[in-house]
Amino acid sequence: MNSAFRSPVIIIGMHRSGTTMVAEMLEQCGLFSGVKKDPNHESLFFQEKNDWIMHECGATWDHPEPMHYLADNKELRTLIKDYLLRSMKAPAAIRYLGWKKYMQYRSPVNLDIPWGWKDPRNTYTLPIWLDVFPGAKVIHIFRHGVDVASSLKIRQDKVLAYETAAYEQRKGRYSFKSKNGRFTDSVRCLTLAGSFSLWEEYMQEARKRTAGLGNRVREIKYEDFIANPGAMLKDLTGFCGLPADEKLIAHAAGEVKTGRAYAYTSDKVLQDFEGQVLSRLRANGY
Repeated sequence: MNSAFRSPVIIIGMHRSGTTMVAEMLEQCGLFSGVKKDPNHESLFFQEKNDWIMHECGATWDHPEPMHYLADNKELRTLIKDYLLRSMKAPAAIRYLGWKKYMQYRSPVNLDIPWGWKDPRNTYTLPIWLDVFPGAKVIHIFRHGVDVASSLKIRQDKVLAYETAAYEQRKGRYSFKSKNGRFTDSVRCLTLAGSFSLWEEYMQEARKRTAGLGNRVREIKYEDFIANPGAMLKDLTGFCGLPADEKLIAHAAGEVKTGRAYAYTSDKVLQDFEGQVLSRLRANGY
């Protein structure tokens, strides 16, 4: 690790809460977030690390509770920290750094530029990453729970519809071979209630894990961000140590779609659901 090492910026927050939007805007303003990313702007390299961490205790993105057992086990955390540091010095780090930066730095731990990554599962793996990077900064993005629940359910409904159609076309072959893959990414998120309860868990976990970080954490309310993206992005660029000027910030902020805040208010079913969970929303800042 070189003397100019910079701690990363770790972006956390529940799925469908605006983490992708913020991560893309910060990258436009100079935050290095890896050369190979998925459509949700998540580094494939750090995705694999989070997959491995959660697999260690049998957790998944939609059933993350077993991560609490891992977080409470100091011996296991020490082993995981050692493994992660070693794995980030392996040639596979090229997937994050790219060839040019790999030849210069050899590992993300040696970066001397503003860098980081986004993954909603960081919300639960954060204690592990803070073991690895004790000086890391954290950005927590959160959104109204009913909008999140609705978005998750819509996504899972689409997955189920697609997989159902594919099954109908192919089911004859399953008399001779096993089916690969599942009908849905998350049974839990096929209902508003299941999706909303997952939002609650992520909200509570994020606040628990960032409570002692002081000025190394920023909590960003999605609805406030899209109401005033320029000012909030300017604050975030300063927080991340980015060299973005006013023109660049204004350009990035200009791409924000402002009509997504409190989308549930235009849907009677979602309004009724809000009435059922009002006390739970208030307990989480809404």
